Amino acid sequence: MKKVVLASVAVATLLLSGCSSKNPEVDMNANSNQSMDSNSMSDADRLAALIANIESQVKSVYFDFDKFNIKGDQQGVVSANASVFNQADAQALSIKVEGNCDEWGTDEYNYALGLKRAKSAKDALVRNGVSADRIAVVSFGESNPVCTDKTKACDAQNRRADFKVLP
Repeated sequence: MKKVVLASVAVATLLLSGCSSKNPEVDMNANSNQSMDSNSMSDADRLAALIANIESQVKSVYFDFDKFNIKGDQQGVVSANASVFNQADAQALSIKVEGNCDEWGTDEYNYALGLKRAKSAKDALVRNGVSADRIAVVSFGESNPVCTDKTKACDAQNRRADFKVLP
């Protein structure tokens, strides 16, 4: 994995350093008819801000080792996330539930377990009033860790379902 990241960084560095040093031409009159109000935001900026605001309010749901059922102590997290997703300004947005696992087990097993975790989180959101049509699920298996230490506490952080908001 480190080799892939290092190779990607090296390629990006080469591409960026190989760009032309020619200065771009700027038409200083292009914005003369537009308002110079710094408070105005484009629709895309407003949407990005809304998505960022919603994602800052939702939390990941964590699972026990080799389990995909929502634990009792995580029910409140699901309910709170559903409340955020059911707010009026969030109704038109889609939700992607990402299932994740720790490194134990085969790749195939972990992808299947991650999918079961994502589906459990989706089902819990639906029970809390979020429309199933708005929710997609995906599994990253063990390929998207948030912690790489070789400890039980670290493994517990990787057994989770994350929530992403999509336009």
